[in-house]
Amino acid sequence: MKRETIAPCGMNCALCAVYQREKKNCPGCRAGSAGKPGHCRSCAIKSCSVMRTEGGRCETCPDFPCERLKRLDRRYRKQYHVSLLENLRMIQAEGMDAFLREEDARWTCSACGERLCMHETTCPSCGKERK
Repeated sequence: MKRETIAPCGMNCALCAVYQREKKNCPGCRAGSAGKPGHCRSCAIKSCSVMRTEGGRCETCPDFPCERLKRLDRRYRKQYHVSLLENLRMIQAEGMDAFLREEDARWTCSACGERLCMHETTCPSCGKERK
């Protein structure tokens, strides 16, 4: 896990199916627009003035958590069982290095050691059910 894969909203791009695919993969939120899905290129959160600062993330904003981020968090919790707000709060409380270690442990398949995908319920490499 790398710092560069953590989007301003707290999403870990390294866990996204589009980031993980072999051909025409997305370079992640913090990279240029080439290869990104349309909804990522036009992301209102990434376009926020606080986010345009180097390394800016939502938890550094005086309006954290804003309504837009709360809506996105609800969607991610419902669809993928991932809380962007919890991610950002952990970064805030424990620091980025601790968060990345936790993510690495959480999103590594216990059966084969490969990276899991938040969009899948099974390991893309061995098929083991994700917890």
